[in-house]
Amino acid sequence: MRLWTIIGVADVAASLRWYQTLLGLPKTAPAHEDFAQIVARDGAILLSLHAWEAHGHPTLSDPSAAKPGNGLILFFRVDDFEPALARARALCGAFEEEAHVNANTGTAEFSLRDPDNYFVSISAAGG
Repeated sequence: MRLWTIIGVADVAASLRWYQTLLGLPKTAPAHEDFAQIVARDGAILLSLHAWEAHGHPTLSDPSAAKPGNGLILFFRVDDFEPALARARALCGAFEEEAHVNANTGTAEFSLRDPDNYFVSISAAGG
């Protein structure tokens, strides 16, 4: 059983490149102009990106109806924390939370916003 999280984005291709860069994944083209998936090296789908207002999905119909990411944290555990931190610094000017050790989990993590203002946390896989 797998969960496929789908988020509404303004520019599928740009969001795909952003997440692939952040996560150190090979660059691929979107499956369609209005849909793409972030796929781990082992083939697992990590995140799906869907253009707002495409295909008539009720919760993806109006980006102004709610703030993107309200009630949602996109939380990725990575094996390459330090390289991910460097990639993140190259992608965005400011973090929501600088790199630190989470007192609850004992693992290093940091948080930033993606191009659509979703809250993204990156955590070291080991800890």
